[in-house]
Amino acid sequence: MGLTGRKIVSIRAYVAGGGGGDYHDQKEDHWIVNQISTPMSIYPEYKKTRTSFGINALKTLVVEVESDNGEIGFGVSTGGYPAAWIVMNHLDRFIEGQPVENIEKMWDQMYRSTMYYGRKGVVMNAISAIDLALWDLLGKIRQEPVYAMIGGKVREEIPCYATGPRPDLAKEMGFIGGKLPLVYGPADGEEGLKKNLELAESMRNKVGDEFWLMWDCWMSLDLQYAQKLMQKSDELGFKWIEECFNPDDYWAYRDLKKRASNNILVTGGEHEATRYGFRMLLEFCDLDIIQPDVGWCGGLTELIKIGNMAETYGKYVIPHGSGIYSYHYVITKTNSPFAEYLVMSPKADKVVPQYYPLLEGEVVPENGKVKLTEKPGFGVTLNKTRNLELIYKD
Repeated sequence: MGLTGRKIVSIRAYVAGGGGGDYHDQKEDHWIVNQISTPMSIYPEYKKTRTSFGINALKTLVVEVESDNGEIGFGVSTGGYPAAWIVMNHLDRFIEGQPVENIEKMWDQMYRSTMYYGRKGVVMNAISAIDLALWDLLGKIRQEPVYAMIGGKVREEIPCYATGPRPDLAKEMGFIGGKLPLVYGPADGEEGLKKNLELAESMRNKVGDEFWLMWDCWMSLDLQYAQKLMQKSDELGFKWIEECFNPDDYWAYRDLKKRASNNILVTGGEHEATRYGFRMLLEFCDLDIIQPDVGWCGGLTELIKIGNMAETYGKYVIPHGSGIYSYHYVITKTNSPFAEYLVMSPKADKVVPQYYPLLEGEVVPENGKVKLTEKPGFGVTLNKTRNLELIYKD
């Protein structure tokens, strides 16, 4: 038995729709699924909305782990039916019967056993959701918040920047910066680039010179286009340009970083996974900021390792999205001095919980800053009034 004397007796996987871990699962009038430059923008039929090519096809994955005293921890990610099937038909054997403290062992066994068909993507999302559920369970049993179990707070509140199409409103809401989704990519040619820069200039005029502005390029650019966008945006005082390329094209990231001035940062990693992938971004690509998503990169267990590695390179770790799950990490790390907040209101005009309506009790930024509570685990509960579809073992 572990130090708590508790073992895990069951694991359950659910699929949910309508927002949550899969925050792209929104109605068509939401900014996050409207026209944004994507890898599919080269095909006209998949250009106008991100739902047209199925960005919301997977749905949300919810994993619950239950201990022998009836305590339940849960974690959330993207992955839907494929990830839930993997949880219930493969990964369950590494969880049930384990002492609740054996998080490192469980992670290692899940990773090693799926290496031949996993390493990234849906499999790693499934591992991440389980890992988050395990940390939530351990915190609830110990009656401690997760941040206290991984080192404690290095600051009392977390400054946030806002991602969405209205940085001007983000400034009014107290955020330190605004990250714009890029609307036009290489398929739109010089005219599209001109429109991007007109938007950038308009926003710079609205927010002033001191407010941070950034681009989110969502894997959609080629090197020539990215260099042009970077140079012109540098002239407008943009802070960084993010995730320009196919996540596997480390060479393009390296080349762009070499061509960047000292004034604009090159960032990425939202769709990277595990310490091995991030080692490439740090060593080979020399990115200025890495941006792992705790729900996709391997969970909190792996994010801690990624962050410690980045610290040895003198690099910032600013996790992608993930709300409460990221905040519990960020508040413990000196090389994570601020966090991202995804503005999930349809018009990006107000602060709402990222996982609404799936989670209850989420903290949200107030005047651009997040303060965490002392509630055990991640401090949130699952909204059981939502339609959660339990996935059974074959």
